[in-house]
Amino acid sequence: MTQEVTVLGLESSCDDTAAAVVRRDAGGRGAILSNVVLGQDDLHAGFGGVVPELAARAHAEKIDLAVERALAAAGLGLVDCDAIAVTAGPGLIGGVLAGVMCAKGLSAATGLPLLGVNHLAGHALTPRLTDGLAFPYLMLLVSGGHCQFLRVEGPDAFARLGGTIDDAPGEAFDKVARLLALPQPGGPSVEACAAGGSATVPLPRPLLDRPGCDLSFSGLKTAVLRARDAAVAAHGGLPREMRADLCASFQTAVAEVLAEKSRRALALSDVTTFAVAGGVAANRSLRAALEDVAEAAGLPFVAPPLALCTDNAAMIAWAGIERFDAGDFDDLTLAARPRWPLDRAAAPMLGSGKRGAKA
Repeated sequence: MTQEVTVLGLESSCDDTAAAVVRRDAGGRGAILSNVVLGQDDLHAGFGGVVPELAARAHAEKIDLAVERALAAAGLGLVDCDAIAVTAGPGLIGGVLAGVMCAKGLSAATGLPLLGVNHLAGHALTPRLTDGLAFPYLMLLVSGGHCQFLRVEGPDAFARLGGTIDDAPGEAFDKVARLLALPQPGGPSVEACAAGGSATVPLPRPLLDRPGCDLSFSGLKTAVLRARDAAVAAHGGLPREMRADLCASFQTAVAEVLAEKSRRALALSDVTTFAVAGGVAANRSLRAALEDVAEAAGLPFVAPPLALCTDNAAMIAWAGIERFDAGDFDDLTLAARPRWPLDRAAAPMLGSGKRGAKA
């Protein structure tokens, strides 16, 4: 038996200001008591993407409101919580800093333990909250800024089997949406547009001709640009049908690449379950392709509910709970980190600098 633990979680790594209260009961089962997300889509809509400075200011203005709403929705006060967990990185540094400073203030005022959580670990551990998944399992973490295959061996033990060497899929979806004059965020826009098209535009499947589990999506995005320009030159503009076909073709290419690389990752890893998480995991076509891979491998497939695929604080609270028993607490020197690889033993994939390796 484990002790019952209730944790307040804060998340502000990109453009969603979030707070949640999660409880683990004595039997080890997690329950989300509240999960508040204050989005910023309207704030950034006119800029074609997230503006870091605007996002940071919005987080600073709303993080305390998100906390207040999360506690009220859970019917609890800070006195009823056992700890405060907060995303300490990676992410847009201004936003991460807003969350960390709020969590520090709450910890200092209440004496509650402070837990700085890796945002990627929050995504990677979500299947443990939703499905009680046992270690080890293979996680495809696929989001706006990240794409990695991870063998999840423990709350702070992750072995990276491969990942993107350039753009993440979510980033590519956003860029393709801008190329095709679709609204942001790009993932839902491209998926909706693709529903009315056919995957008839020939596009590359990057890195499928090379061994291993690494991925690349930058060239695929460029291929969409060239196909769009050819269509504009041929028709004097981009017909609606062609836009839909481009979206369908791009989405299919991403799905096929992720499916093949997932097959390879499963072949390299002794696991009992294949799980997927991150914002791009909300794409139904991609989910279906990955589910087929798991079925062919004879493994269960686990994907969190759509609301827990995008950024949220419930996953941060749960990741904090996973560390709570070890007494692995932070103090008021906890720093916001723009970069924070999960597998610290692996060589950097996207370069390194003064702020450390990107992934």
